[in-house]
Amino acid sequence: MSPLFVNPLWSIDNKLFWFNYALISICGIMDLLMKALQVLSALSEPVRLSAMQIIWGGGEHCVCELMEKLNATQSRMSRHMSVLKAAGLVVDRRDAQWVRYRRNPDLPKPIARIVDAAITASESEKDIAA
Repeated sequence: MSPLFVNPLWSIDNKLFWFNYALISICGIMDLLMKALQVLSALSEPVRLSAMQIIWGGGEHCVCELMEKLNATQSRMSRHMSVLKAAGLVVDRRDAQWVRYRRNPDLPKPIARIVDAAITASESEKDIAA
């Protein structure tokens, strides 16, 4: 057998392997991009971004506290928080009649970096405007 002989079946299998590997990698990147788009969309509304600034610092925050700090009604605040929850940015816990929200501890690091950047940019805009 010549050293230049390559099994044509191995070559096809090898090409299929690398094609599938690339496809899986692209799908993973696409999933991350779709998640990033969902997060950026959730943060595009000023009240939601302000709520995330409060929550991002840590601890649990009651809807009543967010309502007071952001001058929003209960129904409006609940609607905004449901968008943030759907984006995976916050988790909630029921406490009697109130719902308490906190930062999602299982948020993937690339998504957390996007939130960090959005909050930092928002704070920079406030500093420039002041």
